[in-house]
Amino acid sequence: MPAYIHGSLAVEQKSSQRVRVKEKKTVVTRSKSLPMQEKLLYLFTVVVCVLVAGVIIWRYAQIYEMNTRIQQMEVSIRQLESENSALKHKVEALSSPGRMLQEAKRLGMVQPEDKQISRIPNRQPSGNAGAATSGKSVAGGTP
Repeated sequence: MPAYIHGSLAVEQKSSQRVRVKEKKTVVTRSKSLPMQEKLLYLFTVVVCVLVAGVIIWRYAQIYEMNTRIQQMEVSIRQLESENSALKHKVEALSSPGRMLQEAKRLGMVQPEDKQISRIPNRQPSGNAGAATSGKSVAGGTP
């Protein structure tokens, strides 16, 4: 009945002999470490790669900075253009002849009766500014 306790009716013969396996020792030889020249070559290669990567990153940083400056300048140019156009409209509105007559009347100015008004010629954009103011009398018409 003891064989049934182990879960099988078959009875196993336990052998008291154990097979011993003889382990074979192998000799491992280590190769020499890398020579100093090869180590320096690898180190130099890594340093060059790091420097090239650093230069590339630095250039991209400069490009990014320039792009942000350009965008800021474009925004300020757009703002100045809109301000200029608004100021031009304001100048046109303020320099209309009808408005000037109203302002003159409001300030108590009257038109002269004798019609001896002479106009000052427009200054020409050339560099000859002295010719326009050469000493001629504007109001009286006499030199």
